[in-house]
Formats: sequence, structure tokens, C-alpha cells
Amino acid sequence: MSEEGYKEEYAKLKDLIRYHMDRYYNDDAPEISDHEYDTYMQRLKDMEREHPELVSDDSPTRIIGGSAKRTAGVSVSHDVPMLSIEDVFSREDVISWVREVKGVHPDARFAVEHKIDGLSMSIRYRKGRLQLAETRGDGHIGEDVTDNALVIPDVQRTLEGMDTDIELRGEVYMSHEDFDRVNEAMELSGKKPFANPRNCAAGTLRQLDSGVVRDRGLSMFIFNVQRSEDPAYMESHVKGLDMLKAMGVRTVPSILCEDESEILDAIDSIGDMRGSLPYDIDGAVIKIDQVAYRDDFPAGSKYSAGHIAYKYPPEEKETVIRDIELSVGMTGRINPTAVFDPVRLCGTSVSRATLHNQDFIDELGIGIGRTVLVYKSGEIIPKIKEVIMDKNPEGSLVYRIPSVCPVCHHEAVREEETADIKCTNPTCPAKLTKRLVNFVGRDAYDIKGFGAEYIKALSERGYIRDISDIFHLREKRDELISEGIIGKEKNTDKLLDVIDASRANPPWRLLCGLAIENVGKTSARTIMKHFGSFDALMRADIEELKSTQDVGEITAASIYDYFRDQEIRSLMDRLKEAGLNMEEETGGCVDSSLSGRTYVITGDLKNFANRGELVDYIESRGGKVAGSVSKKTYALINNDLTSNSGKNKKARELGILIISEEELLKGDNT
Repeated sequence: MSEEGYKEEYAKLKDLIRYHMDRYYNDDAPEISDHEYDTYMQRLKDMEREHPELVSDDSPTRIIGGSAKRTAGVSVSHDVPMLSIEDVFSREDVISWVREVKGVHPDARFAVEHKIDGLSMSIRYRKGRLQLAETRGDGHIGEDVTDNALVIPDVQRTLEGMDTDIELRGEVYMSHEDFDRVNEAMELSGKKPFANPRNCAAGTLRQLDSGVVRDRGLSMFIFNVQRSEDPAYMESHVKGLDMLKAMGVRTVPSILCEDESEILDAIDSIGDMRGSLPYDIDGAVIKIDQVAYRDDFPAGSKYSAGHIAYKYPPEEKETVIRDIELSVGMTGRINPTAVFDPVRLCGTSVSRATLHNQDFIDELGIGIGRTVLVYKSGEIIPKIKEVIMDKNPEGSLVYRIPSVCPVCHHEAVREEETADIKCTNPTCPAKLTKRLVNFVGRDAYDIKGFGAEYIKALSERGYIRDISDIFHLREKRDELISEGIIGKEKNTDKLLDVIDASRANPPWRLLCGLAIENVGKTSARTIMKHFGSFDALMRADIEELKSTQDVGEITAASIYDYFRDQEIRSLMDRLKEAGLNMEEETGGCVDSSLSGRTYVITGDLKNFANRGELVDYIESRGGKVAGSVSKKTYALINNDLTSNSGKNKKARELGILIISEEELLKGDNT
């Protein structure tokens, strides 16, 4: 690789890691697994070792990921920096580090502890009484979360018998039991559940309302004495934890080891038990027990001295497939899903995984009764890695997707040059239900409160046969109330009013709701702005369609073919007769004030309920929204203009505007 190519790869890798640091630490919404992140970071470290001249102070290897967020409290400067622990990924790395320490201090002992997957918090005690609790933030400045810490049962308000000042650091986390309870409540209230316990704990600790923190339930382990006026707590790490434990402080499980053999055994022991623990761990921390020895092994500005963290490989578990369920999508595609004995992975219980298609089933040799190895892709999506062939029961067979639709029992055939098996019945009720659910969804026509259960019940009873029937439900009001399909009179009228109001939705939402292949939310906006009306769009040939921004040959063909279908044309006529808005606003009403500008959003919002609303605001005025800052970015939107997050730093480096929501709304961002 050329020198320029190497520098370019290094710069891109730094940007990529900064982006994912921001998603993990500041947004509590990681997009990749810890393992993938660790792989990127290890590659960056390797490149910096090979070319130390490239290293700068803002390298992700030199900074802490989080920035202080102004949600739960005011910013706080740490008395003792809250640094990270350097990760290692092999037993050889552990042995090498231990031998390095032993080479300087032959009498060194080591504590091996659970690396809890949560978020760090330090607590300052003044003569045994809790004074302040603070999050890590960027390692030097965090936020005051004292009110929230006081409702965590594991946090001691007072340390009995303590008459000196002390600062403790620990990990706040959410147990599997509390996580399942919180997510169940989120689902019942129609809210999006949390992806994993770590995200849930981070979002909870930063709540403004300590009542929410109390209700959700957080836990905490103390894992370090940061400073103490009593030297007894700063001599031996394990002894210090034991003294705290005697005062009722909940301390992290710790194993005292003398040599590398005992350390490796402790790591293996913790690894073996991680599947049965009531909380998530992602590694084992190895610390020098004699606190005074730690400063002899500095690890840079980002990492605390005298510690390393051994990271376990991604969690995988064996389970047995008990059934394979089939569902039908809105295109008629038959989707197989494996149902297996529940296993716990990355903090959640999983019992289902998609099998994609017959080719995937054949390649792995999947069958009912067979034992499989399951993992979570990105620590979120359950997937089957392989079949444990030597555990196949006698007589078990590889599963075959049947040649009949599981819903309407019509013929199902495999499409040429694809792995998809599809139902051939154009009136299959499963296709209809999926299309309708897609149509009313938030990212399509957005009929709020019209859930999948209502769609299913109304279609099964013949009230809805296609999209246009939704807009004739008011004619059946009395019947709907009598049968109680939607609920009593109040609920029924509420939904009917929302449906009536939706007729005024912008045309791009209708286009998006039609579920034309390759036409999503953003492209639907662009297409409708270009053509202005459905009449013009339906008349367009492929060349006209291709002349539209962001529309390529495949998308153009999809749109053209869709509107050549006579049934679709009849549907569009019925929608027009039902009073749906089929034309874009023209003249002075069109707002293109943000046209040609690309924005990036980060941090907390004040004027919008969620990011989706802010994205809609920008796109409806001609702008675009991207996920990361680049030279093409017009402005970064962040209400905390002084934030030291990865996105803010990148914007400053590139000379990109950083603006608040208010500046965007006022148009003061030129």
C-alpha cells in the first residue's frame, strides 16, 4: 500500500471509530457489536504502532468515548480521572502483561474480577456521607447524577464508621430480570424496547426524573477505591474492597491470584459462569493488587495504570430446534423461522431466529430436532451459526419448505435466479395484511394508532380488502362499534378521525406506503417533488423516471412496471375518489429553504419529540440527513455547542458549522 493510501485508510478508520464511539457513549444506541468495535480499535492500534508519526492527540486510542450530556444534571470535573481499561484479546497477551509486572515487582499479586457491562459512576463520600455521584463522561468531565444514584438500592447513603473522605468507582447495570420487566412494559405501552441491558441502564441513569430510575431498577457494583484519606484503603485493592464489603457496600466479585496460572484459571472460571450470571459481563479485569505498584505501568492518557481487561469472544450457545414456522410477506415470499429452546445471549432470552431461505437451510443442514449453535449478530439479532452434526438425532432430516402457501394453501414456487419461494395467489390474505401494516406505518402513510391487530381483525372480517377500503371504514362505523373490533365508541371514533385527517398527508407518504420495490422514504420525497403529482408519475416512462435525482435503472423499472398494472391503476383511482392528496403543493407554499444541504444530528433534542420528526422537518424543506460528519456535511445539529463528542470534534476539524435546533428553526445557519 502506498503512503498516501495508508494515510487515507488510517483517517477513514479514525472517523469510523469516532462515529461508533459517539453512538455507543453519547447516544446509547450502538450500531455494531463490541467485538466488531474492538476489531476496528485493534486495527487502529496496529497502524499506529507501525507508523507512530501519524498519531495525534485526538486519536480514538488517546481519548475516552463519552462526552458529558446535560440530561440528568450539571457538568462535573472529576477529582480523579475516570479512565478506561486497556483491552487484550488473547491469553498470550495476559501472560505477557503479567510477566512484565512480575519483572519489575516479583511479589506482585493480582485481582481478577467480572467486567460488568454497564456504565461507570463515581461516588464521593464526605466523612462517610454521600455527597456526589457522577458519570464518566469524557473521563475528565462527567455529569452530576446524585439524585438518581440515591434511588439505586446498592448505593450506600452513608458508610458506617467512616470518618474520613473517600471516593469509590463502580459500574451501574441492569439485571436480566429488571431488563425483561422494563422491556415488557415498553412493549405494552407501544414504545420501542431497549436493545440490551447496557443501553437501558445508560438511558435510565441519565433520566431527569429519579422516579423513573427507581421504577426501572438499577444495580451497582463498586470495583475501585479512587482516593481515600485513610491509607488502609489504598494499600491492597482486595483488602480495600473487603473493608468496604464489611460496611455493607456491594463490591464486584474478585479472585486474588499470585501467578499467571492462577490468573488464567480465574479468567476461565468467570468465562464458564457468564451464561448463568444475572447480569451481563463482557470480560475479566486483571488488576495489580498492590495499588502503589500500578503507577509503574502507565498505559497512556486514555487508560488507567495497572489494569488490563481480557475480552471474551462473542457469546455462542447450543440449543435444539423444536419447530420451524412459516410466514408470508407482502410480496408473497415464504419466510422460515426456527423456534428453539430458549437461551440467554447478550442479556436477553432468545428462542427464534430467521432461516432466510431453502439454500441457507440446505447449506447448514438445519432440521427439526437438531442441535444448533446460536449467536447474536451485532449483539442484537439472533442467528444460527452451525448445526452440531454429531448430535443429530437418528432419522432427522434437513427441513424442506413446502410447495404450498402456509396461509392460503395455494401453490408456492421458487422464483428463477433467486432463493425465494413465493405464494402464487394474488389474493392471499397474508400478502394483504403485510401490505396494509406497511401502509399505515410511521415511515409510510403514518396513520397513528392503527396497529397490526386492528388490520388483521378488519381484513379477516372482510372490512378491508385493499388500501382504499381503509378510507371507507367510517361508512361501517356502527357495525365496527357493535362488533367491538376497534373497541368501544370512543376508540372507534378516535381512529376514524385519524384516518380522515390522514387524507391530507403529503403525496410522498402515499408513494412510500405503496411499497414499490426500491422506493423508500427518502426517494419517495424526491420523486414526488420531481413529478408534482401521481398523474404525472404514472404517465412517466423509464427515461423520465431515470432523470429523477437518486433514481437509477432498477428503481425506475420497478416504478414503471408497478403503474402499468391495471389493478394498481384501479386502486389509484379509488384512492383519488376517497379524497387522498395526490398532488404536491405548488407556488409559494413550497419550502425548499434547506435544499442542497446535508445535516448530521447528535445529542439531545428540545423542540422535536424524536429524531424522526427532526429528519422529516429537514427533508420536507429539501435537505438531507446523514449519519456521520464528512466534507459534504453542511452543518452538525447539536444543542450542546461546547460538547467534546466525536462528531463535534470532526466538525471542528473540517470547519463544518455546529448549530442548535433554534438556529435551524430560525434559519440562522448560514
